[in-house]
Amino acid sequence: MKKRGKINAVIMAGGRGTRFWPLSREARPKQLLKILGDSSMLQMTVDRLRKISFVEEIYIICGADLKRKISRNLDGVKTRNIIVEPSGKNTLPSIGLMAEHLKRKEQDSVMAVFPADHLIIGHRAFSNVLKTALDLSLQDETLVTMGVVPSSPHTGYGYIQFDKKKEMVAGKAYGVKTFAEKPNLSAAKRFLASGDFLWNSGMFVWRASVFLKNVLEHMPEDFEALEVIGDSIHTRQYKSSLEENWDKLTSTSVDYAILERSKNISVVRAEFKWNDIGSWNAYFELLPKNGKGNVIKGDGLIIGGSNNLVHSNGRFTAVVGADNMVVINTKDATLVVPQDRVEDVKELVEKLREEGREKVL
Repeated sequence: MKKRGKINAVIMAGGRGTRFWPLSREARPKQLLKILGDSSMLQMTVDRLRKISFVEEIYIICGADLKRKISRNLDGVKTRNIIVEPSGKNTLPSIGLMAEHLKRKEQDSVMAVFPADHLIIGHRAFSNVLKTALDLSLQDETLVTMGVVPSSPHTGYGYIQFDKKKEMVAGKAYGVKTFAEKPNLSAAKRFLASGDFLWNSGMFVWRASVFLKNVLEHMPEDFEALEVIGDSIHTRQYKSSLEENWDKLTSTSVDYAILERSKNISVVRAEFKWNDIGSWNAYFELLPKNGKGNVIKGDGLIIGGSNNLVHSNGRFTAVVGADNMVVINTKDATLVVPQDRVEDVKELVEKLREEGREKVL
């Protein structure tokens, strides 16, 4: 008998958190750090999902180099449910691989995809949104996204425009008109004023078989490679088949390859508090500030400056007369960057890699 009304949660834990350098490193990326308390971001994500009664299993997909660390330091996930990807190739190959695993577990298997390192506040609201998305995915061959109701004209997030005339669940879910890349401030203000734009949270729910059908339609060569991998699951040839066919998969995002092209996309309005903690600015937004808008984590001092973030691991850090700066001090690397340039930290990490600075990566 088919199990219905249950979700297989898939946590994407293969990222390297490059925008969070120098705290986030290759060997210990952001999702494994205890940024907001006593638990890692990944453990917080697992704990959130374990509280939901209709989550049947939790899976994690990550690189081989992280599997051992995750299995040793994570509670609540079976070791056999940690699936290894041969290399980082963006979200389409990762989600496609998990869809193949889950389709072979159960034909109508519903998968919910979550980043490993997002903050969500409001458990009941989160559970209700997830249940709405689950029900919608079972009723229709739709790919369901979760769109967070924006609280500000944020320029660091992508947006989803929903169709008010295409209501799929009264007051809760709608058809999608379009996806918008991270906007400038003027566009973000227009989005907010319109009332029909939501933040793209990067969280999705769909039947594995429906997702793969969309891959077949929009990325047929990738579908073929995924099916070959899928046919080898639970056989001795799986590892070699995975390595051989993984290189054939396109390194692209599921948003660009599938969601922006598919004709049957829906979005559930999410009214919980959410932050992707995707940059030092996003982290700064979460923290309590003093009277001058400064945040000091660790041993530090700020004189004559405002709206600064100082994060110091083990070394005293002082800032004098500076505004709107991010200063991150670790044992072997220091980052100083204006807040309006924090997105360039990713480019900095790429430059370090080009120059062979492996010791600080």
